[in-house]
Amino acid sequence: MNKLYPDAEAALAGLLRDDMLICAGGFGLCGIPERLIDAIQASGVKGLTFVSNNAGIDGEGLGKLLRTRQIKKMISSYVGENKEFERQYLSGELEVEFCPQGTLAERCRAGGAGIPGFYTRTGVGTKVAEGKEVKVFDGQEYILERGIVADLSIIKGWKADEAGNLVFRKTARNFNQPMATASHLCVAEVEEVVPVGALDPDAIHLPGIYVKRMIVGAPYDKKIEFRTVRQREAA
Repeated sequence: MNKLYPDAEAALAGLLRDDMLICAGGFGLCGIPERLIDAIQASGVKGLTFVSNNAGIDGEGLGKLLRTRQIKKMISSYVGENKEFERQYLSGELEVEFCPQGTLAERCRAGGAGIPGFYTRTGVGTKVAEGKEVKVFDGQEYILERGIVADLSIIKGWKADEAGNLVFRKTARNFNQPMATASHLCVAEVEEVVPVGALDPDAIHLPGIYVKRMIVGAPYDKKIEFRTVRQREAA
């Protein structure tokens, strides 16, 4: 089975529709599937729900899809510096389901492992717990959180072999791994594809069984989310 497609549009062909639930890897601008996001924007699908730690920044990452009003709901843990995300949420234009970061990661991991729900103390006694089942274990209250299984996952990797076995680069691993498993179909964009056998089996972070389609998205422009500089000293 050939998993490698010529570009993002081809890799997503036949997969996109309105009102989908999509898991997206990345954290801020680190490890985001840029080419796949651009292809979703170009497709014009709308009414989307995205599961993502945040929505990138204004005009970058998922911020592009917020700007074009293709996202109706975000399941996230952090609004961050995305002013359009903030504006749409506060004005009621965008539905947001806030989820503690560790809980979000576990909801995706659980969905990928076939676990429909789990109990956690995180969020007990807060708005996070509203409407959720509460159970007592050893005298402590826990709330039930549901695992997430999306229609589609889009992720960004570093290297992959032709079978889809994939390696993430350092902190770009972030949410990409659990998001990849938490859907019915995962499409990956990577910087390089190597022959089967070229990757050390002990170095593989995501087995190829999870990756159904992939593209080479390189080259990339390095985008900086926060720039901190000091004032130039007088000569």
